[in-house]
Amino acid sequence: MWGTIIMLVLTIVVFYFFAIRPQKKQERETAEMRNSISVGDEIITIGGIIGTVVIIKDDKMMIETGNDRSKLTILKSAVRTVLRDDEPATDSGEKPQ
Repeated sequence: MWGTIIMLVLTIVVFYFFAIRPQKKQERETAEMRNSISVGDEIITIGGIIGTVVIIKDDKMMIETGNDRSKLTILKSAVRTVLRDDEPATDSGEKPQ
C-alpha cells in the first residue's frame, strides 16, 4: 500500500521537475522579452514578418516592414523574437550557431 503511494508521489514530483517547471520558466522569459520591447527594436513575428517597432500601445504595436515602409498593427503576443544588433535574422527565429 505505502509503496504505491510513494511511487505515485515520486511520479508527480518527476513530472513537475521535467515538464511543468521548465515550461513556466520559458513562459516567464517570453513575457519578459515581450514586455521589454521598445520603439526602434527590430522584431520577428510568429508568422515570420520582420519589422521595426514604431508605436507601442497597451497590448498592440505598430511595426514598419520592407523598403516601402508598410505599417502593420500586431499584438505583442505575436512577437517571437527581438533581434539585437549582434543577432542576424534566421528562418527559424533562433540564434545561428
